[in-house]
Amino acid sequence: MSRKKSGWLGPGLLISASFIGPGTVTTATVTGASYGFALTWAVAFSIIATIILQEMSVRLGLSARLSTGEALRATFSNKAARVAMIALVVAAIGVGGAAYAGGDTTGTSLALSSVTGLPVPVLAGIIAAVIIALLLSGSYKLLEKVMSVLVILLAAVFLVTVVAVKPDLGALLRGTFVPTIPDGSLLTAIALIGTTVVPYNVFLHSNLVREKWGAEDPETALKKGRVDNAVSITVGGLITLAILSTAAAVMFTQGLAAESGADLAEPLRPTLGAFAPWALAIGLFAAGLTSAIAGPLGAAYAITGLLGWSFDLKDPKFRGIFLVVVIVGAVIAITGANPIQVIILAQAANGVLLPIIAFFLLVTMNNRRVLGEHANGATANILGGAVFLITLVLGGITLYDLA
Repeated sequence: MSRKKSGWLGPGLLISASFIGPGTVTTATVTGASYGFALTWAVAFSIIATIILQEMSVRLGLSARLSTGEALRATFSNKAARVAMIALVVAAIGVGGAAYAGGDTTGTSLALSSVTGLPVPVLAGIIAAVIIALLLSGSYKLLEKVMSVLVILLAAVFLVTVVAVKPDLGALLRGTFVPTIPDGSLLTAIALIGTTVVPYNVFLHSNLVREKWGAEDPETALKKGRVDNAVSITVGGLITLAILSTAAAVMFTQGLAAESGADLAEPLRPTLGAFAPWALAIGLFAAGLTSAIAGPLGAAYAITGLLGWSFDLKDPKFRGIFLVVVIVGAVIAITGANPIQVIILAQAANGVLLPIIAFFLLVTMNNRRVLGEHANGATANILGGAVFLITLVLGGITLYDLA
């Protein structure tokens, strides 16, 4: 019996490990410290939006047996429309992937800097070299599993801590179900969404589910893919909520700011004491390296699929895209003046670019020629359309404010 016919979890956990990076820890901590529970609605929205969009990616991979990039090519048959779509998506994924890689590399460097004292730019260069070496060696899969375990350990630390600090549940529920945007918080709200609803994951997920369940009966495989998606993304979102809530309970109530790497360890001190900076450093390093690998990988899958190139990790074109994203991310990390701000802006960039990917994904999911009975129905279109419109409005407002 094939190994692929066992297990209901897998690809979704890798997607969660991808978005639970330094950007998540940093953005959630800064949000909680700066605005308390006022923006927890953004976390709730991001969980729902991610489940909706990633479920479409799962359907593409398991029902149509296509990657998201291949499906987009098949949907836009008109040459002019296809060229325009490819240009927009490649730009979005390229910019977003590079920004995310910059945030991940910065966050990983920040973690090591807080305990080693070495400058962030020096560490960023070393980390980029390590990621490139991992790609060229082909051993990233084993490391990714190890790092996922360490991310889970970080999650356990925050979940235990959030229980220990006893956050105000009333304020938490109000912030979740009564959306507000305090003065100056819009970019942070977009960043909070952008750290979870990551555009390149829509491309990465369809490839991962094909590898995991592609040999199984399509209906059984799709059921497993949907369960895996819903459970894994929810767990990842709850981790984000735990980090935000811990920061709100410990830092916001005491008027403590999150302006440096050392400040990010403050929410852990009630539980871990002097070990808090080390715990944060280990967790950020694990989360950062996992995300820093998954980001360029997702971007490479996306662009090669769109252009009709090979998905083989040893293919020169695939490696070339991966390397470009890693190097640009390293440059962002090395030249970034304020590491915390670089990470926040990276998440915001993803939030602004998300409507582009959501729009093209919705168009593709309504192509019955490609998906047949697994094309979007009314419910999926309503939910997906709502995600698109909300992200479009928030992203548009952000661009207007930055102009």
